[in-house]
Formats: sequence, C-alpha cells, structure tokens
Amino acid sequence: MPLRFSVILLLAAASVSSAFAETRSWKSADGVRTIQGDFVKRDATTVTIRLESGKESTIELTKLHADETKWLNANHSLAGAGNGEPDPAAVFDTLLFGDSREVVEKKLKASKIVELTTDEAFLGRSGLNGVFFTRQKIGKVKASLYFDWTETGKLKELTLQTELLPDTAYKSDLEPTWAAMVELLSTLYGKPVQKGPMPTMASLGDGTFFPSHLWELEGGGAALLGTAREGKKYQLVVRFTQTKIQPVEIP
Repeated sequence: MPLRFSVILLLAAASVSSAFAETRSWKSADGVRTIQGDFVKRDATTVTIRLESGKESTIELTKLHADETKWLNANHSLAGAGNGEPDPAAVFDTLLFGDSREVVEKKLKASKIVELTTDEAFLGRSGLNGVFFTRQKIGKVKASLYFDWTETGKLKELTLQTELLPDTAYKSDLEPTWAAMVELLSTLYGKPVQKGPMPTMASLGDGTFFPSHLWELEGGGAALLGTAREGKKYQLVVRFTQTKIQPVEIP
C-alpha cells in the first residue's frame, strides 16, 4: 500500500451517483419513443432505471423494444447465482474478500467499472496495484485500485484511490469528488453508520488517512471514505477492509 494508514474515525450526508452507471436510451416497444436512464437492476419481468432527474423508474419489459431485452440479457443476465442481482457479499464490483489473486485479476479484466491501463504482459512483474482505473470519472477525477493480501494470497483489503493532487485542487477537484463518493457509496452500501464533513487539509499529517464516513458491508467488514496526504499532495481514499470497525464518537 502506498499510504501509511493512520486511521482517525470521524463523522456528513448522502443520496445518489451515476459514476459507475450505464446511461443509455431505452426504446419503447414500438420503437418510436426513447427515454434516457441509467441501468439500476432488473428481474424477470421488469427493469429499473435511474432517470436524469435522479428518480428511479421501474418499467415492464413488455413495454420496451426487443432490442432492450436483448441488451439486458447480454449485459445483465438472470442466469446463474443471484438471478442477475449483485452478490450482497461483494465488496467492490464483483470482488469478494477471500478471492485469490488469480480470481481478482479475472474479475477485474471482465469488469465494466474498471479497466486495465497497462499491458497485460507486465502484470506478472508489476502486480495489480495501481493499474486498474475507473472507466468513468467519479466527480472530477478517476481512481485506481490497490490491494492487500493474506499470507496465502487471499484478498483481505483493497482501496480505491484518486490521483495525488496539489493543495490548490483540494476544494476545486477533491471536494466535489468527495461529495460524489458519499452519494455513490450510500447508494451501494446504504446509510453510513458514521458521517462527517470532508476533512480539512490542516487536519491531515503527512502520510495519514482521515476518514469522514464509515459503512458496514453486508458481507462483513467495512468501507471508509476520507482524504489522505502524501508530502504536499492530497487524494481521496475509499478503504474496504475485512476488519469490523466500531463507530467512534467524537466529543
């Protein structure tokens, strides 16, 4: 891990982000009308999309064009475990704590959320850290993944980190990205068990990570969102850990 985590638990608010969503035009059954929306979920007879207004709408598949059903079956099939629903134990995308390095690499290569930004030939030497980036920006920046493994090579922790930016970008770039992260993580993991304002630059010592939010993961463990400092540069970090972290009240 490139960060020396000095975790200080704190306490902010949430709602909904399309950073990892799939925005597309959905055609009516007659092919005449379309509606813009992000795929949220589906079942055997309906699909739920998030409209540009932020509201979710559930549409019967019979009211959509056959092309839409074809797209859903290709990209969000009901076949297999979970009936097309995401695994509730998933930590990030389809990754699970306990996945082997080989399984993690295979899942990331198949991901629609992140993409490999280096030649596959170098993975054996460089490893997986810092080479898989989000396909879309979260707020104003993209982020990359870093991993920590057990002695037997099983995934025990991962972090999503934005690039390191100068102090001049703390408010202009990192602050709106932090807000987008709060919304996205609240959408994925529910209401945070602890929340607070974005940490100030003055609160960050060199090499520290200062969380503002804490979520409990359904499959066990926790997700922490906060800011970090390395030298004179700053970044946002989401730390996913198997360790159960108790909320800490700040007087």
